[in-house]
Amino acid sequence: MKVAVFGAGAVGAFYGARMSEGGADVALIARGAQLAALRTRGLTVITPERTSDHRLLATDDPAEIGPVDVVLFCVKSHDTDEAAVRLEPLLREGTAVVSLQNGIDNEDRIAAAVGWTHVLGGSAYILGEVREPGVVEASGPRRIVFGEWTGGEPTARVRGIVETCRRGGVEAVAATDVRAAKWEKFTLLAAFSAMSAATRLGIGEIRDAPAAREMLLALMAEVWAVGRAEGVALADDLVGRQGALLLSQAPGAAASLRHDLLAGRRMELEALQGVVIELGRRHGIPTPWMAAAYAILQPWARRNALPPAERAPAPV
Repeated sequence: MKVAVFGAGAVGAFYGARMSEGGADVALIARGAQLAALRTRGLTVITPERTSDHRLLATDDPAEIGPVDVVLFCVKSHDTDEAAVRLEPLLREGTAVVSLQNGIDNEDRIAAAVGWTHVLGGSAYILGEVREPGVVEASGPRRIVFGEWTGGEPTARVRGIVETCRRGGVEAVAATDVRAAKWEKFTLLAAFSAMSAATRLGIGEIRDAPAAREMLLALMAEVWAVGRAEGVALADDLVGRQGALLLSQAPGAAASLRHDLLAGRRMELEALQGVVIELGRRHGIPTPWMAAAYAILQPWARRNALPPAERAPAPV
């Protein structure tokens, strides 16, 4: 199996490395300092169990890789449109483009560029961070769920990806309703990223503060209600199950939105919190907790979107 990882940050690099260990021929598409490090020193993946080193082709030009069987599409949501139009050199008949991004509308934007026949939906349950260029750290469940966007029993290409992931030590699950699978994760992620970024703390301190814990679960309930209004088949007990999963993570676990806020990088506020508020308005579902979190985070998102030279002095 030939695989290209488009957006080899923490999530993409981890799953690319594991698919390589599962026998796939993997190439990484990255940029900036991450690309330079991947080319010169290779990729180092740190997990609680072990540290592994990988020498994989790394480039910023999809044409250097050519057609592949699978594209793991892992760019930030605000880069989806720009990246999707660069997919063409990686495609041939049957190529699967698997979105492992945050948010729930990336597949529509990818399909607008390459057509629905190539698009698979996916969700990655992982806590990942680029510790330094070329070095990624991953913890949490490290589980991947994906499937054909049209739903139904797993196709041959889905089964092939599952088998390769499992050979590489990844818990991979083929979903018969990938839209529901994405909303199941989104219910957790939109709430957790809001709380983690707004407090700038990990799940342990959020869990131990009664008011913060209550707000976290209230945020999840709002996202669940919006998903149900969208017609997604979300189970009645989803908030309880996903809440228990989240609250069981290591105390320092935090969302990528928090990492981006603290590092001064562009934030996925619209893809994570903004879309919940927008869809809530459309369906008449109140989202006051999410609106409050959004209001706290919007100044940071606006600040981080500016070039560093144009930002006001950092608060003391």
